[in-house]
Amino acid sequence: MKSSTKGLLTLIVFLAIFGIIAVIIVVNASKPDEIGTDEFERKLMQDRIAKVNIVNDRVEIKYTDGYTEAKGNNYDVFFFARTEDIALIKEVNAARLEKHKADELEKGVEEAKIDYGGVPLVKIMQNDRNAASFWSLIYPIGAIILIGVFAFFLFRSVNGQNKQAMNFGKSKTNSQANLKVRFADVAGAEEEKLELQEIVEFLKAPQKFSKVGARIPKGVLLVGPPGTGKTLFAKAVAGEANVPFFSISGSNFVEMFVGVGASRVRDLFDQAKRNMPCIIFIDEIDAVGRQRGAGMGGGHDEREQTLNQLLVQMDGFESNDGVIVMAATNRADILDPALLRPGRFDRQIFVNIPDVRGREAIFKVHARNKPIAAEVDFQLLARITSGFSGADIENLLNEAAILCARDNRSQINMQDLYEGINKVVMGPQKKSRLVTEVDKRITAYHEVGHALVAKLCPHCDPVHEVSIIPRGHAAGYTMTRPDNDNSHVTFNKLSDDLAMTMGGRAAEEIIIQDISTGAVGDFKYATETARKMVMEWGMSEALGTVYYGSNQEVFLGRDYQSTHTYSEAVAAQIDKEVAKIVDKAHKKAVQLLTDHQKEMDAMVRLLLERETIYTEEVDMIMDGVPYEKVRDSFDERLAKKYAKANAAAAEEPK
Repeated sequence: MKSSTKGLLTLIVFLAIFGIIAVIIVVNASKPDEIGTDEFERKLMQDRIAKVNIVNDRVEIKYTDGYTEAKGNNYDVFFFARTEDIALIKEVNAARLEKHKADELEKGVEEAKIDYGGVPLVKIMQNDRNAASFWSLIYPIGAIILIGVFAFFLFRSVNGQNKQAMNFGKSKTNSQANLKVRFADVAGAEEEKLELQEIVEFLKAPQKFSKVGARIPKGVLLVGPPGTGKTLFAKAVAGEANVPFFSISGSNFVEMFVGVGASRVRDLFDQAKRNMPCIIFIDEIDAVGRQRGAGMGGGHDEREQTLNQLLVQMDGFESNDGVIVMAATNRADILDPALLRPGRFDRQIFVNIPDVRGREAIFKVHARNKPIAAEVDFQLLARITSGFSGADIENLLNEAAILCARDNRSQINMQDLYEGINKVVMGPQKKSRLVTEVDKRITAYHEVGHALVAKLCPHCDPVHEVSIIPRGHAAGYTMTRPDNDNSHVTFNKLSDDLAMTMGGRAAEEIIIQDISTGAVGDFKYATETARKMVMEWGMSEALGTVYYGSNQEVFLGRDYQSTHTYSEAVAAQIDKEVAKIVDKAHKKAVQLLTDHQKEMDAMVRLLLERETIYTEEVDMIMDGVPYEKVRDSFDERLAKKYAKANAAAAEEPK
């Protein structure tokens, strides 16, 4: 039996004994004294008796004076009388009452002093006496019960605090077995699957590798942007290998008390050793595995102690064969080098943003449990979602499903998916926002300036949609989508993109003859891109092919005292080149819009009337199609689309 259970039983027995003793004491203390018949008659004749209650052969007496009332009894004394004695008492008392009443009437007092009379009064007194006797027992018993309940909860609270204190150094691990996730549930990363498939083989048949002298990898580090499926990969490995899966976040190791993190690391690996073979997955390991000596508070840091213990457990004197540590991070550049050496994290697998084929496969995986209309083209969706991660695709499909349910339809169509893409990229539409005609006109020319320059520059991505409906923080938007996933970006592509970015401000200058604050986001993007072109990509004629940027992201604990590797003169030249590139892009946009002002005015007119236009309308206007035909074609196309949607809704089962 556990010590806590023994203590609880001891407490209950103690309270029971205490309660019995308390009840006996209370009952004895409330019991009145017994007197004789002669004593009663003497007190009665002396007017010392206030109340008399007769219950069977028991006569209970209450004195008029209060010398025994300190006991708190209902009656002071009692005696047992025979039937004839009780009859005699009643006769004597009746005669006394008559005499008292006569005396009191002579004095002008209408009430008798002695409150004793017929049967009804005796019954009332008997009921009061029984109720008082009942509550005299209930009160102490209730008090004992309350004390017992209070003691029980107090004991449990103290026991829980002791247990919590004892378990403070235990790891907060989420242990899972028989995971249902498989590699088939992970799409868009075939090369990563091949590398992780070897880990599964190690766990399933380690003897196959040990025969040829191969060592099982101690750890696998998954590195990549957020939302690319690093945690899902770890679950898939555990599911394929059918081994226990211990998952924990890096932040769960670090507490305010010194030594807790190291204790939790030891406990985590102790649990893993008892369940070998198994997988330990540490999510966001950069919370505990960042470089040592980078803290502001000196070397004796709780995080560093935790990291030291993790290093020892992964590759120290004790062997953990059969325990594979998998970890995920977005910032591999700040991890301690000792953590990344062979023998600890032997493999680093980079999980990148999926390409067009990967995105198509991810669309199909996440659409398996959703009612998708036959018109949905996953290949087209994959092409226009360049740069989306797996989490982004799952989110846009969920948004599309919500829009479908909101319209009371049973199938998700392409329009739902287009709107889902826009919501993920720029936020929901804000059609209820009040926009003045002046603001609407400025926004229309600004967005058409972007779209027109993008259409005129050969290296820009195709224009997909132009709208003056506010989304998020933007008053309007121009959406372009690439035709392919080129990993290399050329100088001409960057130059055309900068010209498109400055097209909004250029249109305001040409038409509005004034400038607004709406181009601040364009300026920020253009300046950052131009600075990278000069400092990192060697695209400046004046500075040439020299790298002036940082070789990695800034880590404050390591780089807060770092200085630039170039002189102040070079810094001034960098600023000059950045301004030159941005200014050149701005002049290019002004020239293009000036030469095609007629097309710009037609596109703005259509945009002001319809609020949103698409690729077809932009192409028709740029091809010189008259405005009326473009407008009619737009309305006809929308009418066909709505008619098709209504027909599909009518065919759906109710």
